[in-house]
Amino acid sequence: MSARLILQLAAFLGALGVGIGAFGAHGLRPMLEAAGRFDTFETAVRYQFYHTLALAAVGVLLAARPELRGLGLTAGLWLGGMVLFCGSLFALCFTGYTKLGAVAPIGGLLFIAGWISLLVAARQL
Repeated sequence: MSARLILQLAAFLGALGVGIGAFGAHGLRPMLEAAGRFDTFETAVRYQFYHTLALAAVGVLLAARPELRGLGLTAGLWLGGMVLFCGSLFALCFTGYTKLGAVAPIGGLLFIAGWISLLVAARQL
């Protein structure tokens, strides 16, 4: 994955995170609280932002040091984590389908694998 693509994805996911977070905090809060899902929603938004910021940092690092090819793997793992972890929590909040919560740990493992991938890539510095 190229530095340009990583940074573009980070920019998109950051904008999406702001939009989803604001919509949830203002427009959907009563519905989320009534369903007992506001904390779940906040967790999904928070993890999306953490990993979006980290993704942007990886994009900048890869632009500066293109030989660190392992950073593309890091980005891919974090993207997969966002889709599975954050996506399943968002879907759970909006649908109430509790079996979607079983997907979140897989996304969490992808997040962890991404951080380990970053550790391995950083050893090349």
